[in-house]
Amino acid sequence: MTVLVTGGGGFIGANVASRLLAAGHEVRILDDLSRPGARLNIDWLRDELGADSFDLHKTDLRDREGVAAAVAGCDVVYHLGAQVAVTTSVEDPMTDFEVNALGTLNVLESIRDAGEDPVVIYSSTNKVYGEVRSEVREEATRYELVDLPLGVPEDHPLQLRTPYGCSKGLADQYVVDYHHTFGLRTVVFRQSCIYGPRQFGHEDQGWVAWMLRAAQQGMPIRIYGDGKQVRDVLYVDELVDVYQAAVERIDSVQGQVFNIGGGPSHRMSIWAEFGPMLESLLGREIPVEYHDWRPGDQKVYFSDVRKAAHLLGWAPAVSPREGLTRLRDWIEAQAPQWA
Repeated sequence: MTVLVTGGGGFIGANVASRLLAAGHEVRILDDLSRPGARLNIDWLRDELGADSFDLHKTDLRDREGVAAAVAGCDVVYHLGAQVAVTTSVEDPMTDFEVNALGTLNVLESIRDAGEDPVVIYSSTNKVYGEVRSEVREEATRYELVDLPLGVPEDHPLQLRTPYGCSKGLADQYVVDYHHTFGLRTVVFRQSCIYGPRQFGHEDQGWVAWMLRAAQQGMPIRIYGDGKQVRDVLYVDELVDVYQAAVERIDSVQGQVFNIGGGPSHRMSIWAEFGPMLESLLGREIPVEYHDWRPGDQKVYFSDVRKAAHLLGWAPAVSPREGLTRLRDWIEAQAPQWA
């Protein structure tokens, strides 16, 4: 197949591209290479799979003509490119909107103009749910959703908060609607906390990789809030698995939305529970600083993954401890590139 990966220089995109290339597909990557680590990921793909293994379209999602050129003739489009940080969206809402909302519309309209019928996989976010509508109970090391013990389902009301939540939520709804209105074969994944190799985490995005990297390299770790806020974590290989399951079963799942994360079995609080695991993994105490809560930070979010299990035959299997160990080893191997 001919496959386009927007944001293919990013963490998830590079992992998707690697899997596709290894399977023998013709891969195009669209990325403006502005995100830290993107050039390193592109270089890694070329080193691992050959200098001519894929076509790189160094294009911004806001460039309609560039997007159209990349989309033409594709069998599958993985639309993963985005502005990914809540903090950046608060600082610059206009760019956030243009990249996430208008950029997604450029992808969809380019597909429609081409008159072709590719599968479209869209990477959305749990942030479209805002503050989850459930009673929240505080316990010793975490917050709990009293009304949603299995996590947040796909029919939970959307509540767009922060410019990032608005831009991603708008794009999410356009992707769903382009199936219903125009017949595009789209699937939306509202993703929780994805982590793993090729993630050059920073404080504003990619908290698992950031905290592990900071702890290994002696950089300060700031906890915003009390550290009891809960997320479900998912190792990146398992996200790629569920993407591919959707492509393979597109006739039965087109137009669907899936909440994807580690689910109830892979949830943890971001410091009260993650911190001791990290200290155990590194064999030492890790100091942290506490700061005020940040805008749009959910006290609890974890995904109800039963729909993906039922329709896609998928369930997370890599434990947080195992995945964190793999990520630790990768970061150690990358140390010279972080300097």
